[in-house]
Amino acid sequence: MGGITLEDVVILSAHGAKKIVSEAEELLKKAISENGENQKISFPDTAYYLPLSYALFGFEIKTLKDIYLSLNTVISIINKKQSEPLKYVLDNGVATLLAEEIITAIRYLYNQEPQPDCEGFFSDTILRTLGIQLVDGRLSGFAAILGAAPDNKTAVEIVRELQKRQILVFLGSSVNGKSIIDQLKQENVEMGWETYVVPYGRDTISLIYPLNWAIRAALTFGGIKPGDTEQIIKYCKERIFAFAIALGALDEEKVATGAGAINVGIPIIADTDIPEIPQVLVKQLDHKKIVQTAVDVRGLKVRVREVDIPVPFSSAFEGERVRKEQTFVEFGSKYSKSFELLITKNLDEVEDGKIELIGPDIDQMGYTLDSPELPFAMPLGIIVEVAGKKMQKDYESIVERQIHHYLNFAMGIFHMGQRDQNWIRISKQAFKSGFRLKHLGKILHFGLHEHFPALIDKLQIKIITDEHIVNELLKEARKIYEERDERIAGLTDEAVDTFYSCTLCQSYAPNHVCVITPEKLGLCGAYNWFDGKVAYEINPKGMNQPIPKGRCIDPIKGEWEGVNEFVYKYSNRAVERFCNYSIMEYPTTSCGCFECIIAIIPECNGFMVVNRGYTGMTPVGMTFSTLAGSVGGGNQTPGFLGVGRLYLLSKKFLVPEGGLKRIVWMTKELKEFLGDKLKKRCEEIGEPDLVDKIADETITTDAAQLLEYLTKVNHPALSLPPLI
Repeated sequence: MGGITLEDVVILSAHGAKKIVSEAEELLKKAISENGENQKISFPDTAYYLPLSYALFGFEIKTLKDIYLSLNTVISIINKKQSEPLKYVLDNGVATLLAEEIITAIRYLYNQEPQPDCEGFFSDTILRTLGIQLVDGRLSGFAAILGAAPDNKTAVEIVRELQKRQILVFLGSSVNGKSIIDQLKQENVEMGWETYVVPYGRDTISLIYPLNWAIRAALTFGGIKPGDTEQIIKYCKERIFAFAIALGALDEEKVATGAGAINVGIPIIADTDIPEIPQVLVKQLDHKKIVQTAVDVRGLKVRVREVDIPVPFSSAFEGERVRKEQTFVEFGSKYSKSFELLITKNLDEVEDGKIELIGPDIDQMGYTLDSPELPFAMPLGIIVEVAGKKMQKDYESIVERQIHHYLNFAMGIFHMGQRDQNWIRISKQAFKSGFRLKHLGKILHFGLHEHFPALIDKLQIKIITDEHIVNELLKEARKIYEERDERIAGLTDEAVDTFYSCTLCQSYAPNHVCVITPEKLGLCGAYNWFDGKVAYEINPKGMNQPIPKGRCIDPIKGEWEGVNEFVYKYSNRAVERFCNYSIMEYPTTSCGCFECIIAIIPECNGFMVVNRGYTGMTPVGMTFSTLAGSVGGGNQTPGFLGVGRLYLLSKKFLVPEGGLKRIVWMTKELKEFLGDKLKKRCEEIGEPDLVDKIADETITTDAAQLLEYLTKVNHPALSLPPLI
């Protein structure tokens, strides 16, 4: 439908809202008649009930009967008379979204969601997993596309333009039975969370999934209370960098849903002739310009990386998987010897941009795209030599770790692991496009200069495929790895007079401050003390600032005068005291990006640990998502703490409360992840069989049964002083 007027928009929004609200009413009546009004209702893996209803009005909807709290509000909204056309349209939009949330929740009850090849509802786990990427710049924002492009080629071009700008893309809805999801499938575009291209559903109603995903961020990271509608919408407008692109003809459902999106702070950019509202509702009829128009309207700060390689390059491809059947050649893992090493040289020893290939390239091995032996394997050594006035040997491993990220940014290139445990695949499509081993060097030259401009003045790369030379250099590399590990292992909190802050997450959790020490990494698990130190060297005005410890107030609890002063200032004066090692007294704040939550179990005189990604029940009667809703948002919550997984192995882990001896329950997945390192740490504290005494979900998730088990195995927590 082209050339619609504002009057048309008013009429369409009203018709669309009434249609969707009527569908919600009928569906609810049917569900109650078939299941009873006390039937439980929920979306999977969320602590926020029906998130939109909970966020905007504080409704804790747990049963079908509870839905009337939201539905009655919806009906009162659409029956309310408004003299102002725009206000009328926006009110219809909110009513539409609430009704769509009801419809999709009931669909889940009947196992009608998620739709085929679609994600459906986005879990709290996904929200928190991507939270750190949204705040550290790997993701610029997110776009919801609804409808279909005029042809498949245009659909792919629009998505690729968004990916190049590090924008998370949600796909759904349709036009005349055709969805952009199907257009991308036909063009073999890989979709999923790994590639940041996520199909949510093929009808307009399912647009509620990305919209309530955005709304939950205000609760999860912003610490805003449910029902504080004004602050939640303000948060979405100012901190959630999102927009929607409407492709193809607009019908009454799309107009009503789009009005709802605008009302919660998400602008719409359409490829049809619509009445415009600056910065809110914009038309762009040229599909080659629609992405840039959307970026400009939303005010996103994005930069398209231009690297001299024959495949697209963006962090949006970081999670892409190159499967065996897609692979032309691979290096490392169980297939061949492979390693990567970064070392520091003098300035006069490095020729910036020099890329040297020692041995044959991947097109010189006698294999073609038609060879039945694909994928074939080759040995590989990557040696990056850097020089810079500020570069230090202690920084080598930190800079080296970025090899993983930047190689993964190239479409069709897969990288896993590090050091001599890496694994690289180059896809058939990348090879067909002209990708060769020298391009690995071009990526690293660009990426490391981009990431460490203050450290690296010059860098050169050697890429070795000669098997004999790879084997010889691998021996030398392993000696360097061992020397690094020994140097870092001895660093303690007492050995330094400066810690480092991380306030990356303040864009979402304004009062949160991470204090990173040699023995306590950031709660997201992504940043350690050396990372903070290097980040400050790179950008002295950035998110990682030095914190002079100052006078020690309590060495056991980890409280210093300088840390308190820093945290008070940078938490917007919300946090006055900060005990870095304690969970019971003035604990550290949590933003929402934590890898694990530690929670007190009073009746067991100990704590449990649950990791992000575990969706089951825990002995405190709450799932990870429910716990995270209370712990996150920059709150200080005695008895509850967000941490990085590796902090459990630190000698400073919960020192005031008794450390690992207090852990009475831990997920099986976390036990397996920590593995032998956890067992070794238990031996060091004189409890060699502690891991076996710590229960997991295979033993019980009930507190009373847990206490019985702990008594049976004589867990040390039971003989420690009472926590409360």
